[in-house]
Amino acid sequence: MASNRPAPEAPFGSYDTTGRPTDSGPPATAAPAAASEWNPTEETVRPVRGRHRVVKQRGGLARSSTVLGVGVIAAVGAGGMATAHDKPSVAISLPDINLPDASSLPGVGAFLGDDADDAPDEAPASAGLATLALSTGNGPADARGAGAEADAGEALRARILQQAEQQQASAEAEARAAAEKAAAEKAAEEAAAQQAAAEAEAKAAEKERKRAEAEATAKAEAKRLAKLAASYALPTSSYTITSTYGQAGSMWSSGYHTGLDLAAPTGTPANAVHSGTVKSAGWSGAYGYRVVLELADGTEVWYCHLSSMTVSAGQSVGTGDTIGRVGSTGNVTGAHLHLEVHTASGSGIDPLAWLRGKGLTI
Repeated sequence: MASNRPAPEAPFGSYDTTGRPTDSGPPATAAPAAASEWNPTEETVRPVRGRHRVVKQRGGLARSSTVLGVGVIAAVGAGGMATAHDKPSVAISLPDINLPDASSLPGVGAFLGDDADDAPDEAPASAGLATLALSTGNGPADARGAGAEADAGEALRARILQQAEQQQASAEAEARAAAEKAAAEKAAEEAAAQQAAAEAEAKAAEKERKRAEAEATAKAEAKRLAKLAASYALPTSSYTITSTYGQAGSMWSSGYHTGLDLAAPTGTPANAVHSGTVKSAGWSGAYGYRVVLELADGTEVWYCHLSSMTVSAGQSVGTGDTIGRVGSTGNVTGAHLHLEVHTASGSGIDPLAWLRGKGLTI
């Protein structure tokens, strides 16, 4: 870099704006030939190359863009060359107006020194614009600001991605919850349907069981009655029921009928309803001829109004054996068999119900 040596005194006096010398000031001892007015032409102008130093003129202004560029660079240097490299560059374009070489200018070339000739050419003459990069801003502060903006952008991007991930996770959670809810509802419906089917099946099975039990009970009862009926027999045949047990009337001394009347023709056989022992056989007042048959459990069966008796007291008889014949003896109005049933304690019961209870159809 060229040294900043003190500029010597200009070898010319003061000039006005047109380039003519004024009367004031020191006398010019060796005024150049072009001191009256300098009008550069295409033949005298050559491209500006390299680095140039311009000494500030006393009492005048620099009239070239080269002087302006040197002044700007000096200002930047005065502002601090140490931090210029840390600051972002701003390009300033200056038009290339084909100015003459600074060394050919009157009173300028002597002040440039030898460094001007040693400076390398930096731009070809055909360049349209000369670019000067200046440092602006606050250097590291601007870098920190740019980094802060980058950090803020990255933080915003991270926040947006996080929100997107959260929304996606929320949507996936809602979808999973909806799927689980639908699956649970479907499972509940299937369980309810299965439970209803199981309950219906259980009810059907219970109904079938009860029906089977009823059938079994009926069959058992029928078998029992059939077996019982085989051991019991009707007291007579060709009969008609004319009076039942408990029927009220004045013709009975007790005020009601105490037995079952089976009207039949005189001489119809009267049979033992079950095997037993003849307890008594003979005349019995209003009952006429009567036979009392005692069964094994102590029950007594009375046959009354008989026309004749074929058994005697103490005789054992079997089911269906003839013990007498139908008649109209005693207090009667016609031929019939008056049948009474007494328990072992002596109480009278309904003969019709008792006979049906033994499996007999009467």
